[in-house]
Amino acid sequence: MIQLLPQDKTLKIVSNQPNETITSINDFIDNHFCENMSIDISSMNILDACYVSTVCSANHYVKYPDGKIKWKISSELVKEFNSRLELGNADYEVS
Repeated sequence: MIQLLPQDKTLKIVSNQPNETITSINDFIDNHFCENMSIDISSMNILDACYVSTVCSANHYVKYPDGKIKWKISSELVKEFNSRLELGNADYEVS
């Protein structure tokens, strides 16, 4: 399940199921205008966070090639792993 936090328009992920999370985020991207968005996946483990942010960043890029997603993550390792993939629309913030 995802939850939109109105104070800063951040999608907060409360699920530890990566496939469910990807489906929810991609549905949100497909059904809303969200060229620039923020998603908090800091509750996910490192491998799931890498997987989710990579797949969803790619889907977001298809719809918004000039857009950005700011991923809030729990570990610098997620940022390091995904930096090698050169996802041009993904920024990472360790929380």
